[in-house]
Amino acid sequence: MSRPPATRSVVLADDLTLAYPGDDTPAINGVSVRIAPGEILGLIGEAGSGKSTLARAVALQSAPGDGPAPQIRGGRLRVLGHELTSTRGRARDRLALRVGYLPQDGGSSLYPHLTVGENVAEPIFRRDKHFDRTEAGTAVATLVDAVRLPLSVMEKFPHELSRGQRQRIALARSLVLEPELLVADDPTMGVDVLVRGPILHVVAELQHELGFSALIVGHDLRELRTIVDRIAVLHAGLIVGYGSVDEVLANPLHQYVRTLAELQS
Repeated sequence: MSRPPATRSVVLADDLTLAYPGDDTPAINGVSVRIAPGEILGLIGEAGSGKSTLARAVALQSAPGDGPAPQIRGGRLRVLGHELTSTRGRARDRLALRVGYLPQDGGSSLYPHLTVGENVAEPIFRRDKHFDRTEAGTAVATLVDAVRLPLSVMEKFPHELSRGQRQRIALARSLVLEPELLVADDPTMGVDVLVRGPILHVVAELQHELGFSALIVGHDLRELRTIVDRIAVLHAGLIVGYGSVDEVLANPLHQYVRTLAELQS
């Protein structure tokens, strides 16, 4: 499979191999993908295929429960113009602020002792504790409205919202610093089927309005294909399909992709 070009890439993985500290078995093995400016790339694969590992590496995030971040064991990964193998310390922290991250079941990661409005604003004050509160409140209200929730929810606590509403608030929180790149790890996982489509459409609408690039991990190709420009299909840490949805399904080169194509027919 040809390698993606390096020019004008928001994300560029080139023959990338990722593993976790203490584990010599790669979770991602020789993967090459690219996200262009303003593009939405969908990432799909079975459980254990390495989707979340790749998403966390791109978003510069540790594993759930503050476990270690995946380590680059081979190849290269460039995010927003920075080679991650040589980006450390404060430079890495500054880069992470330019990437919005929505983890799996992001609604459950909201702080239960903070109101919804305080949860959305938290990244602002983590970055700058002296930030103007009126300006922060305006930014929060704008995003709450953008994710199609009434402004009255800002005074509520997370447990007072439905799971789908909490997921939308987590999405708003991931975008409050106006990132150049959004990484959303299966944003509809565990959400009622009637709410999944609207959540993805909100992501697409905000991407169109704000112009960020995005990596969207998903488990349902029927849902993903409505908002992505291209897909990368992962199987056992390897890319087994890469291109537009129609291109990948029309020329399945792996049994898993053939199975996906059969499910779409």
